[in-house]
Amino acid sequence: MRVFLGSDHAGYELKEHLVAWLKDNGHEPVDCGAFTYDAVDDYPPFVLRAAERTVADPASRGIVIGGSGNGEAIAANKVEGVRAALVWSEDTARLAREHNDANVVSLGARQYSVEEATRFVEIFLGTAYSEEARHTRRIRMISDYESTSELPSLPNES
Repeated sequence: MRVFLGSDHAGYELKEHLVAWLKDNGHEPVDCGAFTYDAVDDYPPFVLRAAERTVADPASRGIVIGGSGNGEAIAANKVEGVRAALVWSEDTARLAREHNDANVVSLGARQYSVEEATRFVEIFLGTAYSEEARHTRRIRMISDYESTSELPSLPNES
């Protein structure tokens, strides 16, 4: 699977580790930066590129990494078609795919070990979307809102 990665300085070392891990595990990593460690760089240029490229290649996935992963998830989710999930456990990695069909995972490099982060990525990449009707309905509501800015109907609203 092709995997687009983007990180700032806080996620740089984890990104470098994941690029090698992805290669070793049969994936095709595409590094969207940062390309060198720079303690004062900004994450949006790298994250937005990884997110855009993920959407442009529907069979791919994206990984965005920062100190907490919060800003990176926010930035990635500004790209139309991205469903970026902030992951902090094996369950959130699995549910991001099963329930939300997330195409981008956001990691906080300062929040857990490299081994834990790698396991989250392994689960994220290895989990299929459940295709359950309720999840598909919810994703469609979000996608419709993204393109139209029209709120979904409330329950029992005609």
